[in-house]
Amino acid sequence: MSDPFYQLQWQLLVDNQLAARQVQLWIATLRCRVPDIAGNKWLKLKYHIQQIQQHNKTGILSFGGAFSNHLLALAAAGHYFGFATVGVVRSHQPDLHNPTLQRCRELGMQLLFVSPEQYRQKQQEEFLTELSRQYPDYLLVPEGGSSPLALPGLAELQLQQTPAGPASLMAMACASGGTLAGVATAHPGTSVLGISVVKDKSLPDRVRQLLPAKASNNWQLRHEQSGRPYGKFNQDTLQFCLQLARQQQIYTEPVYSGKALQSLMLWAQQGDFAAGSNIAFFHTGGLQGLSGLHHRALITEAQLQLLKPL
Repeated sequence: MSDPFYQLQWQLLVDNQLAARQVQLWIATLRCRVPDIAGNKWLKLKYHIQQIQQHNKTGILSFGGAFSNHLLALAAAGHYFGFATVGVVRSHQPDLHNPTLQRCRELGMQLLFVSPEQYRQKQQEEFLTELSRQYPDYLLVPEGGSSPLALPGLAELQLQQTPAGPASLMAMACASGGTLAGVATAHPGTSVLGISVVKDKSLPDRVRQLLPAKASNNWQLRHEQSGRPYGKFNQDTLQFCLQLARQQQIYTEPVYSGKALQSLMLWAQQGDFAAGSNIAFFHTGGLQGLSGLHHRALITEAQLQLLKPL
């Protein structure tokens, strides 16, 4: 289904080892009309927004960390489409200079800061009931936007048709499971690989809960290879992202899509995929988080400027 709100752009990752193994790796990037709604976020939010419009709700309340791509995209969508947004933020101590949260406030989002202990209750009925009481006219959306309403938007993503023909494998970074579930549901005849960037043993079950009852078993989860916790990265991954930006103008960040793409490329180089494989990697966004890495002195100003596209 065509959607004029975004365009899907393709880039071939050029690598001699992949070429020697006759494997093509294509990067698919979604360019949204509103830049702050980047990567997979518009596809996840699209039918949530339709839901509140159809039911005359005031807005959307959702959850995220202090540097959440999802919360920023939600704030931008609310600003653009004219509905209220509330972000429940996991934070030990709010940082008023955090660039992600600053931007959320600029876009009109109300922020509710809760302790990590409180935040872990975000799926518990008592906690959600209390939020619903406080915000009775709001649609409550899970962390990352991964609810059943996310799947029809993600199903519209034409990831299976690369510039070199049909994909034999579709891959993406995975944290909350919605994108993996949506793509797997839409393309039951193609293998789908979710590359987990979180140490969350419940993730496979969360994906299964999102999938329709008779969904094809065409998906798998594999943990990224660096072993670093969510939101953390090593210098090897950072250098991988810098090299891609410098040499091929492929822009990633080292805590999410870059970490997953590095793992996928290493697996391809070591022969995990058959000769002739045509792999589509969906870049799910996250470049806004680079400003947060710079804010915390985890990358330099020069690295920030190299990793962020013009």
